Amino acid sequence: MASSTLEAQRAAEVALELAREHLLDLQDDGGWWRGELQTNVTMDAEDMLLREFLGARRADETERSAAWIRSQQREDGTWANFYGGPGDLSTTIEAYWALRLAGDPPDAPHMLQAADFIRRRGGLNRARVFTHLWLALFGLWSWEDVPALPPEIILLPSAVPLNVYDFACWARQTIVALSVVKAHRPNCELPFDLDELRVVSAAQAPAPRSALARLLALLDRGMRAYERHPLPWLRRRALERAERWIVERQEADGSWGGIQPPWVYSLMALKLQGYSLEHPVMRKGIEGIDGFMVEDEDDAHGVGAPPGRSRRLEACQSPVWDTALAMIALSDAGLPGDHPAMQRAAAWLLEQEVRARGDWVVARPQLAPGGWAFEFANVNYPDVDDTAEVVLALQRLGAAGSGDGAAGASAAASERAAAWVRGMQTSDGGWGAFDAENTRTLVRELPFLDFGEVIDEPSADVTAHAVEMLAVLGRRDAPETRHGVRWLIERQERDGSWYGRWGVNHVYGTAAVVPALIAAGVEPSQECIVRAVRWLVERQNEDGGWGEDPRSYDEARWIGRGASTASQTAWALLALHAAGERSQSLTRGLEWLVGAQRPDGGWDEPEYTGTGFPCDYYINYHLYRLVFPVMALGRCLSASR
Repeated sequence: MASSTLEAQRAAEVALELAREHLLDLQDDGGWWRGELQTNVTMDAEDMLLREFLGARRADETERSAAWIRSQQREDGTWANFYGGPGDLSTTIEAYWALRLAGDPPDAPHMLQAADFIRRRGGLNRARVFTHLWLALFGLWSWEDVPALPPEIILLPSAVPLNVYDFACWARQTIVALSVVKAHRPNCELPFDLDELRVVSAAQAPAPRSALARLLALLDRGMRAYERHPLPWLRRRALERAERWIVERQEADGSWGGIQPPWVYSLMALKLQGYSLEHPVMRKGIEGIDGFMVEDEDDAHGVGAPPGRSRRLEACQSPVWDTALAMIALSDAGLPGDHPAMQRAAAWLLEQEVRARGDWVVARPQLAPGGWAFEFANVNYPDVDDTAEVVLALQRLGAAGSGDGAAGASAAASERAAAWVRGMQTSDGGWGAFDAENTRTLVRELPFLDFGEVIDEPSADVTAHAVEMLAVLGRRDAPETRHGVRWLIERQERDGSWYGRWGVNHVYGTAAVVPALIAAGVEPSQECIVRAVRWLVERQNEDGGWGEDPRSYDEARWIGRGASTASQTAWALLALHAAGERSQSLTRGLEWLVGAQRPDGGWDEPEYTGTGFPCDYYINYHLYRLVFPVMALGRCLSASR
């Protein structure tokens, strides 16, 4: 072996050791890992507006949130939805509005610059529906100009189109709460208006293009007429049912689904239904949001926060996901299954198993529960993706995870999870994240829903994780596994990649699918694997890394293109390793990881490589930049020894 090769391998081994120790240092005493989940400033703006609406806004909290919002304004005066992205109209409107609420004068230079962008983009008229709804809450937009969403939707049986279970769980919880808010049509007055953001001659929204969209637009007009004059008895019944539905789904930590949108709107809905801030449901909900706040001082976390004190809101928290990934990474880095860190993590994960029946039973009423959610508390909505990764993590315990007592609990939980995942497979062979058969695309056409994905159809990345889990459990030849493999192969893109639903984007999808297919018995020489490897090699950057910009969801020219990042480089390496590649491409990728590593063992990654809603909402998972490089270094070095 050449001396340069030996030196490169030794450098990679040192990098892995540093990264592994850094990851171990981040484990909580309770056994879990959790990296910050960073999104955009709409979370902080809407938190300020929520507290204003509830009558619970405090000046000191407002100033810390405003400091964070100001620090994220771009040089052109706008706010973007992800690092390096273009200015976004609705995000900029909400950020500007929040700063007005915090006392920033409209003639301040940073405010003038933002207002100019907003007007040039069409002003308030061109904002998304959800921004219009926030404006209507405060008398800054007419409720008549917000598309219909009557609470009577809660009364529709699950077999009827446009019932609440046609929507993905995140959208379902949001629209039930918003339907209550819209029924009340509140008007919370502010001491200022936003007339400086209005454009009188702004162009109207484009007319619906398809016949179905035109039909739903007609339905919307009819429903708006009904909203003005609802049947009193039916409206009362709908509001009572919706209120009960909302309260029943509050989680132990005070959240709804562990995510910001339904949490915020549920609190508003219950307040309008007469719940005081001292009511246990409301108190727990507000205290829970406080627990999702990241208090910062002098940018202690290195995210671009301003000097002094600031705070920002996490839209969600990911301890189950992060812990499972950390366990897999540490195992790849050579940590044995009986190591105390692995044992503590496994014990914590086993405590988080969801044994309750959630909304998923609507589509699968006979299926027994068993699985994991993403968050600390979310028994209503476990998901296939987390469940698969947790089972894969528990398998890394090896002999330490089988047998009697606590160790045997791992095997029993894995069996329950495998049965649940098999039962959640859709009829076409793929898997969605939270529900089965949640594929009615009609709801996407509703005028109210112009932001974010609203159904939970099968995706390549979730399906790949389910297939990999079943294969690792020894069910490679099971009908569900073979059906899933066929689904994945049939949905390979023409260029050889796979679309990524929950990570950016084709690099993520391809990195999930290739190891899964190999685990399920697909030979590396088969065409689907050869094409995927070729696509990855062709997309490698000149510096040796890989990157993909979130704009790849909107513009084909960005697919597989973007600045090199630690997580996306690691994803590509994991796919190449699984395919048996030992090429110069893999070597260069490893060298990029080693060269980009920080002295503390971690990596910098301001880029957003996680996906909430394709085309609309992205996430910077702060632990991705560490766990995936550890996996990649560990597996590639193991193969080279």
